Amino acid sequence: MRKYEDSIPLKLLKAREVTMAFFRPVLQEIPLTEQQWRVIRALYEYEELESKQLAELCCILSPSLTGIISRLEQQGYIQRRRSPEDQRRVLISLTEEAKSMFERISPTLEATYQEITRQFSPENMEQLDNLLNKLCQIKP
Repeated sequence: MRKYEDSIPLKLLKAREVTMAFFRPVLQEIPLTEQQWRVIRALYEYEELESKQLAELCCILSPSLTGIISRLEQQGYIQRRRSPEDQRRVLISLTEEAKSMFERISPTLEATYQEITRQFSPENMEQLDNLLNKLCQIKP
């Protein structure tokens, strides 16, 4: 068996913690949790999604997403509506307040990405992106 320190899942968790240490202070100012930000970011890009689609895109389990959606709705950041084509489907989208907040905070988060890239190097970032994309495509 591999040594504990050589565990790929452990290294991925450590890498996540290192990168999130850059982003957490920005998210705490809003204040939003990492999961709430992922939901807002996905909805900003995709505009309107069903809960199942949102859970898959954000890598959040459906039961957890239910609570996140409720809290974001209470904060005035998301809205739900029934699909006109199929009343069983509920579509989730951002409010104007959330879109405004996203546009206000995005430059700060982009600057954070730039700082990570500066420290890690553009070449390493590109290589990491390619390798992670390949890793995400393998099947158990």
